[in-house]
Formats: sequence, C-alpha cells, structure tokens
Amino acid sequence: MRASDSGGGEDPFDEGGTSILRQPMAVWATTGASVVAFMGIGLVDPILPSIAKGLHASNSQVSLLFTSYFLITAVAMLVTGFVSSRIGGRKTLLAGLALVVVFAALSGTSSSVGELVGFRAGWGLGNALFVSTSLAVIVSAAAGGSAAAILLYESALGLGMACGPLLGAVLGDMKWRYPFFGTAVLMAIGFIAITVFLKEQPRPARKTSVLDPLKALGHGGLASAAVSAFFYNYAFFTVLAFTPFVLDMSPYKSGGVFFAWGVLLAVFSVLVAPRVQERFGSLRVLGGSLVLLAADLLVLGYGNHTTAVVCTILSGAFIGLNNTVFTELALGVSDAPRPVASAGYNFVRWFAAAAAPFLAPKIEEWTDAHIPFVVAALAALVGAGIVAVRRRALTLRAHELEPRHAAEDGVSAFAN
Repeated sequence: MRASDSGGGEDPFDEGGTSILRQPMAVWATTGASVVAFMGIGLVDPILPSIAKGLHASNSQVSLLFTSYFLITAVAMLVTGFVSSRIGGRKTLLAGLALVVVFAALSGTSSSVGELVGFRAGWGLGNALFVSTSLAVIVSAAAGGSAAAILLYESALGLGMACGPLLGAVLGDMKWRYPFFGTAVLMAIGFIAITVFLKEQPRPARKTSVLDPLKALGHGGLASAAVSAFFYNYAFFTVLAFTPFVLDMSPYKSGGVFFAWGVLLAVFSVLVAPRVQERFGSLRVLGGSLVLLAADLLVLGYGNHTTAVVCTILSGAFIGLNNTVFTELALGVSDAPRPVASAGYNFVRWFAAAAAPFLAPKIEEWTDAHIPFVVAALAALVGAGIVAVRRRALTLRAHELEPRHAAEDGVSAFAN
C-alpha cells in the first residue's frame, strides 16, 4: 500500500510529527542494503559489451546473465515466504545477503560465460530472499508510520536502479570484473550493519506454504494482473538487457544513459505516479503508460543513435509509472494475504524478465536489430489490452477492500 492509498492527506515526510529522516539505525542499515541489492539488477548493463569481449561470448550468451538471475528469482518467489515465516525476517535477510556476497565475488572470478551465468543464478536466489523480506522489516522497525517506511523503500529501489549502472560504468571502465567485487564488498558491509543494528522481527502467526502463491493465482483479478505484468516485463527487460548492445557505447557513456533512465524511473514511481493516479485513476494510467511505452520502443528501434539514447532514457518514466500501478494491483485486487498474492504475481511476471534478455538477441540474429523492439512494443500493447479487457476484475476488490497495514506486505515491494 502506498501513502496515497492510506486514507488521504497524510504526508510521509512528516507523519505524526516524525520526520522520515529520523529513523532507527536498523532501518537505515536495511534501507542501505536494499539500495545495493537493487543496484545489482542494472549493474551489468554498461559492461555487457565488455563482458562479451572479455569472455569471447556472443550477445545472446552474455544476456543469459539476466536470464539465469531472473529465472531463479521467479522460482524463488515460491519459497521466500515459506522460509521467512519459519526462520524470521532477520535470518532471511542475512541468508540472502550472504548468498549475494559469495556469488557476486565468484562472478568476478569467472573464466567463462557459463561460469558467470551460473554464479548470477546463485546471486538471484540471494537477492530474492533479501528484497522479498526487507520491506516488511523496514515497516516494522521504522518510525513515522507505514507511509514513511514505504517511501523509504521505494526511494531505495529507485536509487539502486539509478546507481547500479553508474557503479558498473565506473568500476567496469577499469575492468569488467570489478563491479562484481564492488557489489560483494558493499553487500558484506550491509550484512555487518544488519547483524549489528537489526533485532529479530516477530514471525507471522501463520506459516506460508510453497503452494499458497500458486493457489492465490486462482483469483481472476490477480491472474490478470500477473499475465499483463508478464508482457510488460518482457518490454521492460528488452530495454534493460538488449539496449546496451544497440547503443554500443563505452561503459561510462552507457552508465550515464542508464543512470538518467533510473532517475526518471525513481521520480515517476515515487513522486509522479500517486498524483496522476489520483487524477486519472490507476487503470487509465496503466493502460496509457503501456501504450506510450510501446510507442517509445518503436521509435527507439527505428530511430538514429541519438534518438535511441533519448528513448531509452524516456522509457524510465513509463516503467516507473507501470511498476507502481502493477504493484498496487497485485496487493489489492484479491483477498489473498499480501505476501502470498505478491509472491504468486511475481512468480509469473519474472519469467518474462528471464525470457526477454535471451530472446531479444536471438531475434536480432534471426532478423535484424529493429525487430526485437517491435516484439517488445507488441508485448506492451498486449499488456494494455489485458488491462482493458479485464478491467472489471482488476478494479472490483481494489474498491471493496479497506487499506491494510503495510507490515502485511512481506514480499510486496519486490513487485517493483
């Protein structure tokens, strides 16, 4: 649940007289580690061509770094709630961080693209365990109410998505292995900070089954949101994983492009989305944003180099809007507990994040560099079509449900 959904009028920057910046060290430790966790998603963007050259690999082989990462992430959505409901949030966070530290460091030692793809898969498991639990931990430990806690988390997500490519560019310009080692060091610092400052959180009253997220998808509204998000994610990760090959820029320049992209994503997700939703309604914003993303992708695919750079950056605005609205649909459209509903939703949509990085370079090999963007644009339009056709199913529960405390969200924010 976002601040804008909590009943109106509350200011997350000053809720109950408590500034969002006045937080316990446990909150800052978890938030800081969350920034680094999300940095890991876009970290490899500016160095994909360098990795391909360094490991003598094709574009489609290097794109498997995203595929293995998100394939494991998708499957892990079924077990994160199972794990955290049994060992507690703190231990789940630490287990995830430990896996990221180990596999990020191993990624930097890879001697072949196969090794690197395998290590990224382990990294994806660790990241899934961490980010799927961190929002609930931040909410339970934060001062200033749930709205302030969620704003902190979403700000961490936006900052991480923006800074990941920048870190990858700065370190990758020296050597493509260094961003992986840098991430391992930063996550190790996060591990120590959480160990020192975060106390164990209360465990859920009910333990989550591995099958609960799949059962939740039996709800028509949640299934519709998940399938629409699946097609949207294909478009999203075509931009993230395939565009660096098309731009063919130095790590610094590519990092700068995706930093600007990430800034727009953060601004539109945290600041713009609540305002346009209030004015136009969530489904209109979502449908319109998906159509605009499709148009942007077509222009990106057929424009010159400067146009491609501009459209890549601009796509961050539409992606930020879509992320926010899809998250809210996943949390409010069904009567399933929020952690369970979100896990089922993410289980479906992250498969597209695994497919797009592999298929886009293959489509280029079979056709030309324009067609992957045509396919991505069509995927975005299919997502918009599902929203239009399933409008009633996607709005029914959102209007009936009373806002629930964000501490129930558990894995919800990973929908972003």
